[in-house]
Amino acid sequence: MGGKKRTRNRNIISKLRQSQIAGRGFSRGTQLPEALLQERDKRAKWHGIPVLLQELYESSHLNSDFTRTHTVLKELSSLLSMEAMSFVTEDRKTAQESTFPNTYTFDLFGGVDVSVNIIPKLNDDLVKDCLSVLYNCCICTEGVTKILASRDDFVLFLFTLMTNKKTFLQTATLIEDILGVKKEMIQLEWIPNLSGLVQSFDQQQLANFCRILSVTISEPDVGNDDKHTLLAKNAQQKRNTSPSRAEVNQVTLLNIPGFIERLCKLATRKVSEATGTSNFLQELEEWYTWLDNTLVLDALMQIATDEAEHSSTESSDESTLATIPLRHRLPQSMKIVHEIMYKVEVLYVLCVLLMGRQRNQVHKMLAEFRLIPGLNNLFDKLIWRKYTTSNHVVHGQNENCDCSPEISFKIQFLRLLQSFSDHHENKYLLLNAQELNELSAISLKANIPEVEALVNTDRSLVCDGKKGLLTRLLTIMKREPPDSSFRFWQARAVESFLRGATSYADQMFLLKRGLLEHILFCIIDSGCKSRDVLQSYFDLLGELMKFNIDAFKRFNKYVNTEEKFQVFLTQINSSLVDSNMLVRCIVLSLDRFESQTEDVKVVEVLSECCLLSYMARVENRLSFLFRLVNIINVQTLTQENVSCLNTSLVILMLARRRGKLPFYLNALREKEYAEKYPGCLLNNFHNLLRFWQHHYLNKDKDSTCLENSSCIPFSFWKETVSVLLGEDRTSPCAIIGYIDEPYMELDRDLLED
Repeated sequence: MGGKKRTRNRNIISKLRQSQIAGRGFSRGTQLPEALLQERDKRAKWHGIPVLLQELYESSHLNSDFTRTHTVLKELSSLLSMEAMSFVTEDRKTAQESTFPNTYTFDLFGGVDVSVNIIPKLNDDLVKDCLSVLYNCCICTEGVTKILASRDDFVLFLFTLMTNKKTFLQTATLIEDILGVKKEMIQLEWIPNLSGLVQSFDQQQLANFCRILSVTISEPDVGNDDKHTLLAKNAQQKRNTSPSRAEVNQVTLLNIPGFIERLCKLATRKVSEATGTSNFLQELEEWYTWLDNTLVLDALMQIATDEAEHSSTESSDESTLATIPLRHRLPQSMKIVHEIMYKVEVLYVLCVLLMGRQRNQVHKMLAEFRLIPGLNNLFDKLIWRKYTTSNHVVHGQNENCDCSPEISFKIQFLRLLQSFSDHHENKYLLLNAQELNELSAISLKANIPEVEALVNTDRSLVCDGKKGLLTRLLTIMKREPPDSSFRFWQARAVESFLRGATSYADQMFLLKRGLLEHILFCIIDSGCKSRDVLQSYFDLLGELMKFNIDAFKRFNKYVNTEEKFQVFLTQINSSLVDSNMLVRCIVLSLDRFESQTEDVKVVEVLSECCLLSYMARVENRLSFLFRLVNIINVQTLTQENVSCLNTSLVILMLARRRGKLPFYLNALREKEYAEKYPGCLLNNFHNLLRFWQHHYLNKDKDSTCLENSSCIPFSFWKETVSVLLGEDRTSPCAIIGYIDEPYMELDRDLLED
């Protein structure tokens, strides 16, 4: 290439020598001589991308003519967008150089850096094209998103672009992808004028912004929370005493004036109140260009088709709508799914805030802004407007769900109800005024005082209409197919209404509506095989029956044959981790009923109920105790299975009350010798109880839950554990006295780290 003076500067060898002498080497691929790039272009199949990047760099200085910049960006966007669309429609296969050569070439020659550096200098239209190029590159080229995520200055700059409606959707999508891979969670308080930014959003923008917020307020790996061992979580809590970034971000959001009120309005608005069709279609066009919405469009078409097929079951107005040709009806169907997708994001954010440290503050605001009555009014027309089949796996809280918008919306709605009701007096807002009166009447008839939370409920904030949200939930719960994962979330939502201190009136309210018979049908007769669904039904059954003699009478009426009872026992015994809360309920109820022998109805049910008779036999209680202690150890304890430890403790506490604790401990010892592993069971139980002390004595919430759910004062829990861990080998109530010296293998250092 050398020879003539005018081309000597373009010689690659000369450039390399010059860089060695001056110490200024190549910093990007586009610094290579243009002649070399053009000469290699055809053979390498670069499609002119390196030369285009050279032009982009040279034409993007502050005093440059941006006309050429616009043309170059359009060309680059076209080359990259086809690959991005191909990637999306192929279900996001692993990005490879050979599969997406254009984006690979763009990144190889420094296109990402050039784009990041020039974007602050561009006008709105050019910014839009530049964002499109970057997003397409993120989709197709592995590692680009992480590189962008490492540049905090660029991430914060992107937030400033959200003030512009023209670039909002592209910016929001790119930010969401970047934050999803960012190693350290961004602090919302770093965003310049966050409060002003959020307040400037219209409702559609705010809903889309919730997609970004969901990444910033959720604790990492919260979706697998139950799988993390309590030992590891306790150690982590010791190391991290200050609030997490997610918790700080939650506080930041709550301090934005009007933020929660606007989310409540978004969550409860009707489809008819949403943006006009023309604006919606314009935004949909943006989506199609931008996002992976081939799937969305498929879903919209399916919904439109479903509406046509089910027109006979709709109202008269909707029946008329069904006669209109599909191509004219589709925008309304699109609009519905559009609104549903908005609400999924909003409900998720509200749900996370409800489970955070500011729970009471959030609860107060959600009640004040009438979230629950608003959702109740949407229930039949939008939330459960048709029965969507859902046989997918039960997703955790923070996992990306690949199911349809309709399914995601239903699950998010049910999770919100669960979080709203769980151990909170505002749960009675799920009822209407007539249903609250029914609860009062139940208490009056039973001659028991009304629950204080019921008395204190503000009647102006409860549900409107003929049915409250809880009653509507029970109705659709009974219609679900046996293995539908909706059953899991529905049962969890209803169970959360019963959690806390046991309320006879709450139980009777649900028993009157046939809930117990429905649960027993699902466990015994429906053929349900899903462990998740069965566990949720066992837990719900336990809360529904606890201390309620009428519930045990109803149980005996339904389980009226030995065959049915054996099926029920088989389901319980198939997984004690799933069913132990029900076992605990039966043991606690039996203990209370046995102290109420002056009540004729109690005596009658005690003598007739197969379930109570079964648990009254000491050998059966011992069998449960053996297995509960044997299926867990300190190293494998999680939030999911720690209930097995507490259920075993309940059995022993009740034995202690009756002076039978030594009998039970001796039975454990005899079981060890019979199974030919002396010391194993009792050593394990000793370690578990030491962990129990370490875990629960520093957790007010957990201890309150234990006390409320068992009606056993927490002081008695602590005393019993202390007695069992006593170091006097002569004590008849100390575990150590039942382990022979040669078999003592207590790991004293287990909890020290």
